[in-house]
Amino acid sequence: MGETKAHPMNLLRTYILPRILQWALVIFVGISATFLIPRLSPINPVDEMIGRMTAFASIDPHAVVSMRESATALFGLEGTLLEQYGRFWARLFTGDLGVSFGNFPRPVSDIIAAGLPWTIGLLSVAILISWVSGVFLGALAGYFHDRRWAQFLERFVVVVYPIPYLIIAFVLIFVFAWWLKWFPLVGGSRGQPGLTWDYISTLLYFGFLPALSLVIGSTAFRFIMAKSLTTTEIASDYVQYAELAAVPKRKIILFYVARNTMLPQVTDLALSLGALFEGALITEVLFAYPGLGFVLYNAIYNADYNIIMGITLLSIAGIATASLIIDLLYPIFDPRVRLR
Repeated sequence: MGETKAHPMNLLRTYILPRILQWALVIFVGISATFLIPRLSPINPVDEMIGRMTAFASIDPHAVVSMRESATALFGLEGTLLEQYGRFWARLFTGDLGVSFGNFPRPVSDIIAAGLPWTIGLLSVAILISWVSGVFLGALAGYFHDRRWAQFLERFVVVVYPIPYLIIAFVLIFVFAWWLKWFPLVGGSRGQPGLTWDYISTLLYFGFLPALSLVIGSTAFRFIMAKSLTTTEIASDYVQYAELAAVPKRKIILFYVARNTMLPQVTDLALSLGALFEGALITEVLFAYPGLGFVLYNAIYNADYNIIMGITLLSIAGIATASLIIDLLYPIFDPRVRLR
C-alpha cells in the first residue's frame, strides 16, 4: 500500500497550532515580565522627571502636585498594579507605547522607529556573514582536517569562541579606532542621509567595527558546530561512495557535506537569535552606534520605563516571531522531514 499523506487539518492540529500557541505563550509571559520588572525598581520616573524640571527653577508647590498627578496618569502609573496591568494591555493592543520620560513629550514609537533600522541593518549583516562563513569554513576545515591551515584555523577559533562580545569590541576599539585610528570611535554615519555612495560609504565605514565584533564571535560558534557535523558527514556512506566514484571534491563539499551541515544550524539559528540581539545591543552601547542598544542604555540610565518596555517588547515579539517562522519553514529546508 502506498504511503498516506498527512491531512491538512492534522498538519494544522499537530504541528502548526502547537507552535503558534507556544509562540503566543512566550510573548505573553515576556510582555508580563517586562511590565512588572521596571516597576520593582526603586527609582520613581515621575520623581526623576519633576526633579529635573525643578532643579534650576523655583516652581509653585501646587503646580508641582498638579504636574505629578498629570504625569502619573499620562505614564499609566496611577491605581493599583493590577489596574496598571489592565490599562497596559489595552494601550498595547492599540499600538500606544506612551511617551518618553526623558524626551517628553516625544512618543516612544518615534524613538524606537528612529533606532530600529540601525539595529536591523547591523544584526542582519552580522547574522548573514557569520552564518555563511562559519558553515562553509567549518565544512572545509572538517573535510580537510589533516591540513595545516585547517588545524591552525581550528585552534584560533577555539581561542576566540569563549571571548564575550564585550571584550572583542573593546579590543577592536583599542586597536583600530584608538591606536591605529583607521575607524571612528563613535557614531553611525556622516553627512546628509540619502541613497548616494557618499552616504552609504560612511555607513559602511562607521558600521564596520560594530559588525566585525559580532561576526567574529558568531562565526567561531558556527565554525565549531559545522566542523563537528562535518566529521560525522564525511564518515557517511554517500560521501565515501562519492569519493570512490571520483566526484569532484568541490561538489562533495558543497552538495554533500556543507548542505547537510546547514540543516541543524537552521534550527540553531532560531535558538541563538536572542544571544545575537543581546550582543548587538552591547556593541551599540560601546560604539555609541545609534541603534536600539544605545537608546536602551540611555533609557535605563534615566529610568525611562516606557522606552525600556517598548524596546523589550519589540525584541521579545521579533525574536519569538523569527523563531516561529524558521520552525515552520524547516521542512522546506529538509525534505526528509515528514509531518504527520
